[in-house]
Amino acid sequence: MPHDYDDPDDTGSDLSVGDPVLGKSRMLSRQCATCIFRPGNLMNLREGRLRDLIAETRAAQSFIVCHSTLPHFRYPQTQPAICRGFADRYSTQALQVIERMWGFVEVDPPSEQPEPSTVDPGQDAPQP
Repeated sequence: MPHDYDDPDDTGSDLSVGDPVLGKSRMLSRQCATCIFRPGNLMNLREGRLRDLIAETRAAQSFIVCHSTLPHFRYPQTQPAICRGFADRYSTQALQVIERMWGFVEVDPPSEQPEPSTVDPGQDAPQP
């Protein structure tokens, strides 16, 4: 479900990647299938948008929240997580502090998470 992520206010900065139970920050275990850092512009970003997003994020010494973990994207039940493509390429102050103070909990990209069962546990499974 490609989206033209050209909205300058759509950076995910108001989203928490913190896991309150574990006291760590969620980071994807690997790049999602449509990571903005994969070749081919899979998210249909306008020309120069990725470069601008990286420059803004590095200047703020922050990180990028993975688009596939944003609540308005394809997997609304997914919790926000740090983009693995960004974290593997850039070491910002925020990422360094998180790593030293609390650490990360790695979560699989949402498209790779198991889907909830569609069979009601009270019913017998269909026979082949």
